[in-house]
Amino acid sequence: MSDLNAVFAALRELMLPYAAKLVPSRDDEHELYLDTRHFQKNKKPLFFGAVQIKKSYVSFHLMPIYVKPELLATVSPALRARMQGKSCFNFVSVDPHFFQELAALTEAGYASYKAQGFVE
Repeated sequence: MSDLNAVFAALRELMLPYAAKLVPSRDDEHELYLDTRHFQKNKKPLFFGAVQIKKSYVSFHLMPIYVKPELLATVSPALRARMQGKSCFNFVSVDPHFFQELAALTEAGYASYKAQGFVE
């Protein structure tokens, strides 16, 4: 679990700069979950992203790429191979190259949400 804790800590650092601009609905030693202040038609806040420790990996969710799949155009095939579903990446170890790529993707995702009026 200590390896997963290190992965979680590194991925949490990528997501944490957005926590002040968003609404952290969960933030503990196993999960950071961020919503926007924008409410959808179902009266629930629009999800931005999360980092979660699972049983055998750490997941990094980034909803802006679900909303705008074209954000994935610059993502490397190696990082895409770590995708599960349309907006989740899974890791079992710290990988600075992938995490740098995720940081840029997260920044682009936030900018996309901002352009769509979902965040300030």
